[in-house]
Amino acid sequence: METRVSQYLLSIGVVILIAFNLQNCNAQTRFAQKTGTLAPDTGLSLEINKQVQAGRLDVQLYYPKSVHRFYQQNGFKPAWIKPQSETGPAWQTMLMLDCVLQFGLSHADYHPQELLYSRLHDILDTPGKVKPDLQARFDIILTDAVITLMNHLHYGKLNPEFLAGRIDKGVGNGFEAASYLYRALKEKDVMAAIAHVQPKAKEYTALQYQMHLLEGLYQGDCYEIPEEKVRKIAINMERLRWANTEDSVYVQINIPSYSLKLSLPDSTYQFKVIVGKPENPTPTLVSKIVYFTTAPEWKIPAKIFRQEVLPKALADNVYLENSHFAIYDHQGNYVEPLKINLANVKRNPDLYYARQSAGCDNALGLLVFRFPNVYDIYLHDTPEQKLFRQKERALSHGCIRVEQAEKLAALLLKNDGSATKIAALHNGVVKYLKQDIYLKKPVAIKITYLTCEIKEGEYITYNDIYNLDKSLEMALYGVDQPLSMR
Repeated sequence: METRVSQYLLSIGVVILIAFNLQNCNAQTRFAQKTGTLAPDTGLSLEINKQVQAGRLDVQLYYPKSVHRFYQQNGFKPAWIKPQSETGPAWQTMLMLDCVLQFGLSHADYHPQELLYSRLHDILDTPGKVKPDLQARFDIILTDAVITLMNHLHYGKLNPEFLAGRIDKGVGNGFEAASYLYRALKEKDVMAAIAHVQPKAKEYTALQYQMHLLEGLYQGDCYEIPEEKVRKIAINMERLRWANTEDSVYVQINIPSYSLKLSLPDSTYQFKVIVGKPENPTPTLVSKIVYFTTAPEWKIPAKIFRQEVLPKALADNVYLENSHFAIYDHQGNYVEPLKINLANVKRNPDLYYARQSAGCDNALGLLVFRFPNVYDIYLHDTPEQKLFRQKERALSHGCIRVEQAEKLAALLLKNDGSATKIAALHNGVVKYLKQDIYLKKPVAIKITYLTCEIKEGEYITYNDIYNLDKSLEMALYGVDQPLSMR
């Protein structure tokens, strides 16, 4: 049901985009009202082939390899310079590029100085007025602009993992703009086909719909730099494009809201989390949870605890933290490493023991969720459950602590068709038995940094705890005076 709602909202957003564009875009769009009368020109294909193959363009393309792949697939025929009505693909696409602020993007990124309505009007409506080499040039630049737009809509403009050069080589997450454009040009509604490359996640769709509503209030020039709220939405749409996995089942941790969401096809579950301090920030990433480990920490032998760990902890107040040690009583209660508590432990050391974690936090608790990542961070249980009662929970060394870790693991096993493993999971947690429990199908995990979202139709903002909004807004819009920080 939620998937159908998301698709419906996306469709509504596209309709609003088209309606808004037709009514409010720059006055140049009046050129698009004429019917195309261009006759086919076989020499144009030869000119496109020559310019693409030899790289003779005097304009730098953003995705030259992708452009080359597209024209190879298209037999070097023109994509846009061909007979068409005022609703043809060239006019639709020019119109969409005019109003990319609808998607939180910048008009300056799509060759605005080259892609002029007057030039397209001369080419399409006045045969023979523009030389074939200039017609080919226009066709190629428009292709590059559309491929750039689609990559920005799908991957994001500033994706830290999928940089433009990597995407241009065809190394992405399964989406390849050149092939998609080749198919999209066969569709009647090219604008809708291009918009369809955006993430389908409910969080993104809700922000996109809100963006359309806000932009629909603007009048006049589409190139206008948007106001503060619109920019805030735009930078968070960009972040969601970075986390675009298209999975129907996923775990999403949002750092600023201190929350974890398990999204299943028929339901959603919410959990509280603790994230990294500003000096030890939790990174954003996309990976897959492969397995869980119960009793993940090494229990220090009693003799080593009494003779080595405890004396060093009393002599150095950061020894336990730096060594990833945590002290517990025999009921499993965590002992906060304060001097008064350590003095009590020293008086009766046999009533306590220590465990050492292999992660970035001192205590991984009873359960840890394993997912490959270059940062070597984990999602894990914690003995300090009282910390989840705090409103601000940027308290860890980078790893993520989750409340009700066993419940989350059980839900993942049930969804995995592995409900028979839940008993083993519980036994490992209760008896502190170390074991690895694998999922049949790894589940996507997205760690995001969203400072705003739409919840039940309401626009909600969160504290920018790592102060990341300013730099992203400046980079996304090419400005040195961010609005979102005012």
